[in-house]
Amino acid sequence: MAEVINMPRLSDTMEEGTVATWLKKVGDKVEEGDILAEIETDKATMEFESFHEGTLLHIGVQEGETTKVDELLAIIGDEGEDISGLLGGGSSSKEETKSEEKAEDKKEEETTEDDSTESSSEELPDGVTVVTMPRLSDTMEEGTVATWLKKVGDEVEEGDILAEIETDKATMEFESFQSGTLLHIGLEEGQSAKVDALLAIIGPEGTDVSGVAKNFTAGGGSTAKKEEKKETKSESKKETPKAETKKTEEKNEKVKSSSSDYGRIFVSPLAKKMAEEKGIKLSDVNGSGENRRIVKRDIENYKPSAKAETSSAAAPVTNFAIAGEESTEEVKNSSMRKAIAKSLGNSKFSAPHFYLNIEVDMDNAMASRKTINELPDTKVSFNDMVVKACAMALVKHPQVNTTWSDDVTKYHKHIHVGVAVAVDEGLVVPVIKHTNALSLTQIGGAVRDLAGKARNKKIKPDEMTGSTFTVSNLGMFGIESFTSIINQPNSAILSVGAIVQKPVVKDGQIVVGNTMMLTLACDHRTVDGAVGAQFLQTLKSYIENPVTMLA
Repeated sequence: MAEVINMPRLSDTMEEGTVATWLKKVGDKVEEGDILAEIETDKATMEFESFHEGTLLHIGVQEGETTKVDELLAIIGDEGEDISGLLGGGSSSKEETKSEEKAEDKKEEETTEDDSTESSSEELPDGVTVVTMPRLSDTMEEGTVATWLKKVGDEVEEGDILAEIETDKATMEFESFQSGTLLHIGLEEGQSAKVDALLAIIGPEGTDVSGVAKNFTAGGGSTAKKEEKKETKSESKKETPKAETKKTEEKNEKVKSSSSDYGRIFVSPLAKKMAEEKGIKLSDVNGSGENRRIVKRDIENYKPSAKAETSSAAAPVTNFAIAGEESTEEVKNSSMRKAIAKSLGNSKFSAPHFYLNIEVDMDNAMASRKTINELPDTKVSFNDMVVKACAMALVKHPQVNTTWSDDVTKYHKHIHVGVAVAVDEGLVVPVIKHTNALSLTQIGGAVRDLAGKARNKKIKPDEMTGSTFTVSNLGMFGIESFTSIINQPNSAILSVGAIVQKPVVKDGQIVVGNTMMLTLACDHRTVDGAVGAQFLQTLKSYIENPVTMLA
């Protein structure tokens, strides 16, 4: 089925884009991740990659031409597919229908919106720029401000990091494209908002932007109601009882603890969270990161001073639970947590899962790994061997390397294995591209590099997309066997358990052996039981005979 590609919004202020260069022409094959074109925005010329696979059937904007954001840019589909219905009037495309409905809704909102609100949202004071929540990944619908690196009144240079934004993929730095003074912050740390919502306002020092903030329109919707709520909340604060006043003072004191005599304390979101949980004052911690930034290891290695220990020892011990007392703490769901819940929920309840188990003899694999790792500058894990074996087995069983859609089953000619990695906020799946073409040592290096980036929140969105199969390993935690939810749009996921030493029968004799349990979760729409079983047999053969993977 043909996919309509619209002009993307590649910067927070982009309203239209110009096609500088097409890197594909009509009739060319397009893979997911291929660069389609170079788009010139109001900020820079940027590469635009495809999130779809197929044939480039139509180009809607020629090189040098300009069009608005969300206007038709190209159409990708099956070779020879009829797309006449997607061009001109009477489109049957879901995307165009949705776009038309959205445009109609926007027109209705514009006609009913108060004239004064329209004029104030359209006319900005000289030199003032509204910065909106950027779309930092292809699936991002909302973002959460993890940390502000600038505060109201600070001077901002083009290229300065304004804030760290938590998306559904990772926490990413967001830099300013403007210079001036930070006049207004629309979202406090920990608050979330939709893409294109008001994030901040930058302009000349001393400019009054209260009207701009109050009447700001994002995507055709006024935020006046939100501001009214804030005003109501502000008025109610005036009559705050003593208990609320005390809370406010405590909150202010907490904020003070995040600053030092020398200015703002730079701290990563994870380190800040860990410090709050452990009751550690950031002003007492020496940062080892860049610009004395406090990172995770600083909190883990922090030891209180003698003075703090003395006062702590002198305090009466009251840390006990009262019998029958109940306590509940509410922790706000992060954007990543919401994305995981949505993705896995959709997979579990849309794909008919079934599971296959197989036990693998690991004696040869253990001996081979020991020999390989004795070589200089070489380090291969059992997980690397499993990933390599999966890639080779997928070559022989292409039915498992597929994606289901309502009209067609997509057989991927490339093999990109995703490796599930646990991070503090949840789970991410870095992708090893063209895994079958890599050696064991190359796979090991790629896995360690991407896993490190994921744990340090430095991984890029394109390094977590495009998988055709996934491996999840909990063996390092002592888990012997488990089942996983399929990472859509994959058709299968392999769960890898721990290597267990136990009695086994070999040549009619009971001996001590080392075994490992593998569980394959399959989408029954694309993978039948016999296909899954044959895949596991091939996989078992490769793992039990590692020499076959060294060729």
